[in-house]
Amino acid sequence: MPRNHDLWRAWGRGSAKEDCRRIYDTFREAGGNFIDTANLYTNGTSETYLGEFMEGHRDSVVLATKYTNAAPGRDPNAAGNHRKSMMRSVEGSLQRLRTDYIDLYWLHIWDSITPVDEVMRAFDDLVRQGKILHCGISNVPAWWIARANTMAELRGWTRFAGLQVEYSLIERTVEREILPMAKALGLGVTAWSPLAGGWLTGKYAGDAKTGGRLEQAQWRENALDVNERSQRIVGEVTAIARESGHAAAQIALAWLRYRDVPVIPIIGARKIDQFQSNLASLEVTLAP
Repeated sequence: MPRNHDLWRAWGRGSAKEDCRRIYDTFREAGGNFIDTANLYTNGTSETYLGEFMEGHRDSVVLATKYTNAAPGRDPNAAGNHRKSMMRSVEGSLQRLRTDYIDLYWLHIWDSITPVDEVMRAFDDLVRQGKILHCGISNVPAWWIARANTMAELRGWTRFAGLQVEYSLIERTVEREILPMAKALGLGVTAWSPLAGGWLTGKYAGDAKTGGRLEQAQWRENALDVNERSQRIVGEVTAIARESGHAAAQIALAWLRYRDVPVIPIIGARKIDQFQSNLASLEVTLAP
């Protein structure tokens, strides 16, 4: 599943439109059909580009986008999980994406305020209106998801069909509660940052200067803590890559296919060669 997330051009980093188009076309030619974006990635530019790229074949694309994050400005109604934020966000996304429906609509980030029944009823309303086909949940505690889906089941509302979480060889917190819950409830799982922000490519080892995004100050503020454990993991992945003749990123992405709960990695390549390398992870076979 590629994400138009990493063009990020409206935020001062990312790829040019023509490069985004090449990555999109390469994905489609390889048989790909699942695209993940969000209403505020690049302040809406991501959705705008996708709306243009999908022209003429929209129905063959499984399109996912999100709501929750704050739009520019100081309007308190323009963010959060509440009904008004959801309804305003979906209309904006439909317009930018040049479509009359969204296949999978994610709640992006839990606000810990909006009542669970308000969220689930609003999602159900959008499904009944035909504006979305399915709803999903991202970055939310397991207990909240279980409560939401149980309530929806009892009331005959639409339940969450998918789950998006941070998951990689370095970040495995979700294995404790989130993934067992997903298995029990039959939720599809997608993983964001499957390369741990680029660390699992091996290019940030030591003091190497790569020009990658984690070298930018804005990213370093939120980069994961590169502790001794993380360094050992990166070293092991790099060693396996050398032994097998594959890139380190391909090993890390392939690892997700071997989980007890099937996981779809969300890849965010900025360059066409990065995307082609990521796609080649499907050719990697890992021994137990």
